[in-house]
Amino acid sequence: MLVGEDSKSLVVDLSIEPGMSTAVLRGGVGGVLHDLGEDHRYDVLLVVTELASNVHDHACGVGRLRVFRSVVPCRVWVEVDDEVERLPVYGRSRLGEDRGRGMMMVDGVSLDWGTRSRPGGGKTVYTVICCGDVPFAGLS
Repeated sequence: MLVGEDSKSLVVDLSIEPGMSTAVLRGGVGGVLHDLGEDHRYDVLLVVTELASNVHDHACGVGRLRVFRSVVPCRVWVEVDDEVERLPVYGRSRLGEDRGRGMMMVDGVSLDWGTRSRPGGGKTVYTVICCGDVPFAGLS
């Protein structure tokens, strides 16, 4: 399925529904990425949890999760779509003082992350997670 160096293949495409447990999403992603090292798989699942939680908290629980993977170099891309224009806020939340650190955690385990507008409205939040020997951008 994965073809050559630098190829990127879709490995998960799931809808996020209101009230859906993030455990369901993590299970779908973790099962497909079973051959990743435990630490790298944990990083991917952390990102899935945080981005899906943002959909539940800030976008009425409706979205789409996609995970792509390349083997050489080893990278995992996590993308989450929602229908809200509001961008993620780094380090604070409108939901209270004890919230808002999710994107800081995403940044810490990601090589890169950001957002892009979607045609017709909404946004995609994306991350790139290194699953090889390259150090993470958030740790340098």
